[in-house]
Amino acid sequence: MAPQKLDLTNIIRTRVRGWKGKLIPGILLKGLEKLICQRELNDILATLYPREGSEFAKGVYNYLDLRIEVKGLDKIPEGGRYVFASNHPLGGLDGIGLIMVLGSKYGDDNVRFIVNDMLLNIEPLKSVFLPVNKYGSQARGAAKIISEAYMSDKQIVMFPAGLVSRLYPDDTIRDLQWQKSFVSKAIESGRLIVPVRFEALNRKRFYRIAYWRKKLKIGVNLEQTLLPGEVIASRGKSYRVKFGHPVDPLAYREEGLSLKQIAEKIRSLSDGMIINQ
Repeated sequence: MAPQKLDLTNIIRTRVRGWKGKLIPGILLKGLEKLICQRELNDILATLYPREGSEFAKGVYNYLDLRIEVKGLDKIPEGGRYVFASNHPLGGLDGIGLIMVLGSKYGDDNVRFIVNDMLLNIEPLKSVFLPVNKYGSQARGAAKIISEAYMSDKQIVMFPAGLVSRLYPDDTIRDLQWQKSFVSKAIESGRLIVPVRFEALNRKRFYRIAYWRKKLKIGVNLEQTLLPGEVIASRGKSYRVKFGHPVDPLAYREEGLSLKQIAEKIRSLSDGMIINQ
């Protein structure tokens, strides 16, 4: 089997069928390929082939000369079943970094990462992904797979915000609201939740485009197309990630907190973790 090779032009031509697809100018498609840094991404895929899972993730970090400082993971009790809930500052390398760290600790067979964005297109990482599809005929099957994973002994990793962190009017960059589903699933499956803080940033351009796109009420997620380029532009950076103490969401529930309130409480624990302490 040959290494995966991204071909954006072919993907678009295949999805936009008929006369509409033929009207898309080739120069535009070539421009999009350059925007997503397709050549550089294919170089990574070819160089790291046939590595998979955490070994592939480790290879990406080495290829891009990235460094990651990890704190708190050694303090998490062994033998537990956890949901690792992290903020989502990058949209690519934060997920790959967590796969590298947690896959190395627990083994790829014992880690499952819930994703629904660009990471799903990276074939060398599919072995650790839960195939989420919110829409269409696959949604019911995906929900069943996720439920089975929660009831298993595998560690679950996720970004409860779903989308990448955004720029706010006060000029801070932070997550969108954390969805409550990870709390209900953790309670249902008898898991503790580990708040995770991943300290990293994309270039300011990404956050500004996302901010103005929303402010101008443009429906197309323009900033999403910038994320592959952010991966390539990250070369040589250093990241830090901190794992907090596991918390029991059922205990919060028994105190009378709603699922939404528990999700926000766990998010505040993630936001409040100071990496250098």
